[in-house]
Amino acid sequence: MNNSFICFFDAKSIIRLHFLCKNILFPEIVTKFYLLRQNDTYMELHTDIYYIQRVKAGETACFACLIDRYSQQVYALVRKIVVSHEDAQELTQDVFMKVFKNLSSFKGDSSFSTWIYRIAYNAAISETRKKKYEYLAIEEAQINNVTEDDLSEITGGGNKSEQVGRLEKALTMLPSEERALILLFYMQEKSIDEIADISGLSPSNVKTKLFRIRKKLFILLNQMELEEI
Repeated sequence: MNNSFICFFDAKSIIRLHFLCKNILFPEIVTKFYLLRQNDTYMELHTDIYYIQRVKAGETACFACLIDRYSQQVYALVRKIVVSHEDAQELTQDVFMKVFKNLSSFKGDSSFSTWIYRIAYNAAISETRKKKYEYLAIEEAQINNVTEDDLSEITGGGNKSEQVGRLEKALTMLPSEERALILLFYMQEKSIDEIADISGLSPSNVKTKLFRIRKKLFILLNQMELEEI
């Protein structure tokens, strides 16, 4: 098994989902997980649609293959939005519960990954709105004064590990929706159209927001550097 593999759905997690979903036969999925852990090439054999069709046909154990394929990506998105590891882990489990319960409504109009990301995005954003986090306010004049040349400095020069550390810290100062857009575009390499489908924004609005978020990151990174002098 690949040593980098991290699954956030162990047997206890699946059993938790079983109780939440009552009549869903999740114990079958636990057995499938043991098989997946013994054979890391199994996941590459079939497409999402293949597993979805089998689950819809009553082979609920095949849902383990979809959890195994997407659990890391979903967790990464949710964690960037809610920050807390414990909250992200619980929300990720809830996301897959929703996916399972609503799998019959998936029609293939978008890719399955986009569909599942949309559910994860909405669940995480909803959670942050409940907790009413406070974020650093940046004046409009500051944002407007940032140029294209300034933005190129975000990834230019300097110690890469230090840059990553500052960038991670700067991201925590942004509202949850903005962190999510950055993660989807730059880290998970989703297209503008895919992000629009996931977030419910128009493609043009996604582009505008990403440009504005980069400006805010530049300002935050500059402030950090000044504080270190």
